[in-house]
Amino acid sequence: MILIDGKQTARDIRAELKAQVEAAVSAGRRAPGLAVILVGEDPASQVYVRNKERACAEAGILSFPYRLPADTTQDALLALIAELNGRDDVDGILLQLPLPGQLSASACLLAIDPAKDVDGFHPENVGRLSLNLPGMVSCTPAGVIELLRRYNLPTRGKKAVVLGRSDIVGKPLALLLARPGEFGDATVTLCHSRTPDLAAECRSADFLFLAIGRPRLITGDMVREGAVIIDVGINRTDEGLCGDADFESVSRKAAAITPVPGGVGPMTIAMLLKNTVQAWESRA
Repeated sequence: MILIDGKQTARDIRAELKAQVEAAVSAGRRAPGLAVILVGEDPASQVYVRNKERACAEAGILSFPYRLPADTTQDALLALIAELNGRDDVDGILLQLPLPGQLSASACLLAIDPAKDVDGFHPENVGRLSLNLPGMVSCTPAGVIELLRRYNLPTRGKKAVVLGRSDIVGKPLALLLARPGEFGDATVTLCHSRTPDLAAECRSADFLFLAIGRPRLITGDMVREGAVIIDVGINRTDEGLCGDADFESVSRKAAAITPVPGGVGPMTIAMLLKNTVQAWESRA
């Protein structure tokens, strides 16, 4: 059984990006820049933002932090986004979610220049993904595909089952898995809370992707022998963090599996950095 190490893979990606950036800077280019907007004082968001800024430093990416008070108005936030859209030293804009209740996340995300939308949430980038065109891809699904690629786990011709139909994980991941290519070309089933006989769907999968947000929902009797299990779920329980899979029972049958924590989670930030460098390269 292969344990898919997202922490080490993310470290490798940061090192690769740092080398790429340092070579370009040595040749006279400016370093890439990421603007990070945090509105309010949500403790979890503060931790996430600090981790992202630390990762930027490790990859040689400049981080421009914006800490706004919780009572920030919609107009003020949109004005800041417009300013960042026009700045030549800002290649990517990250708006940390969730936002305080008086703010519209959809309106603010829509205001970000799609070329600087390093989260891959803008409708233009979502549309480009659906049409198999170049663009920014949502970081978590992109990280999943990157793990498959680096561990040489091709999905071509395989049955892939995705649990969860969220706009930021399940749906874009299903689209990526259906794309042409060695780490696409899968026959994809997208499951959700209304799916009848979920266990049977899971047992049909060569590749099972869990993003449903239910701690230890998937047990060993629900997966086939030799399946690849990618667990995107991060659930807080009294015993600590766990995924959507019951790791102990599922890992006995899996050919490869991601742990929680330490699997897909670190890849999300790594792909955010990769998207930022991609945006920087495209603006050269």
